[in-house]
This record gives sequence, C-alpha cells and structure tokens, in this order.
Amino acid sequence: MKTGVYPGTFDPITLGHMDIIRRATHLVDRLVVGVTTNPSKSPMFTVEERLAIVERETAAITDGGGAEIRVVAFDSLLMDFAVREGASMIVRGLRAVADFEYEFQMAGMNQQLNDEIETVFLMAAVSLQPIASKLVKEIALYGGDIGRFVTPQVEADVRVRVTRLGRKGA
Repeated sequence: MKTGVYPGTFDPITLGHMDIIRRATHLVDRLVVGVTTNPSKSPMFTVEERLAIVERETAAITDGGGAEIRVVAFDSLLMDFAVREGASMIVRGLRAVADFEYEFQMAGMNQQLNDEIETVFLMAAVSLQPIASKLVKEIALYGGDIGRFVTPQVEADVRVRVTRLGRKGA
C-alpha cells in the first residue's frame, strides 16, 4: 500500500488545499492529511477544531472512492511523522515561485533526514493559486467575503470564530 502525507496547518482549510488533497488521492492508496502547528503562525482554530473541520471537508472526497484519507494531528518533525505513518512520499502544494524556493529548501532538508521518502510537488489549479489561509483569515477579520476561497461550511466556521473574537467581519 502506497502512503503519502500531506502536512499543513489548514487554518482554515481552503479550496486550494482541497484541490491538492483530491489530486493527491490519485497518486497513493492512502493519504494522511497531517494537521500540525506552526510556531510562526497565529492559529484561528485549535488543532482539535482543525482536525474536525478537515475530516468533515475531506469526507466527500473519501466517499468518491479512490485512496483512503486519514486526518491525523502531529507535533513532531515531518519526517518522523511520515515514518510513523508508513509514508513513501510527502505531498506539497505550490502556488508560486516563492513557494517553490521555500519548499525546495525544505525538501532538501527532509531528504537529508530521510532519503527514502520522496517529496512530490503539485501545482495548485490556476484559479486557486492566489489562495492562502493567512489571507483568508485576514479578509474575514476585516469583514470581507471569503466565499470564493473556502467551502460554505468553512466560511460559516470562520464567520462564527470571527464573531467570537469580537470582530465585525465575515
């Protein structure tokens, strides 16, 4: 069984993430969506909330057949997590040249840590390339419409969170 890991913070999960997940399921038998923390980012949702949201959003992909999708939290080195999950590849989404430079460096470091796990880059669909979770959160916090960037249920989740934060957005 070929297993891939698609890691990210998914805060919130966007249509760009969903596109990469959907396409990655054609490359593996089992895709592990690894929900993690990033010390350089300020999360809108807790890890537990993100796990639930990603599980809900990927359920429709799983229902369509193809690769099994598991959603798992992790807080360790990516390569250690990939080994624990039995992965032979790391799936990374790219939007722009700036993403590639960072991801290329990360892939090189990961290869130094474990050269038996390949990194596979998938380009985001052209219409989804500008979408970034950080920008989605910022737009929502300032009252902008995020409906073009996330599913309706994620939009509702973000709207509820923004309201709890006392902002007038979303």
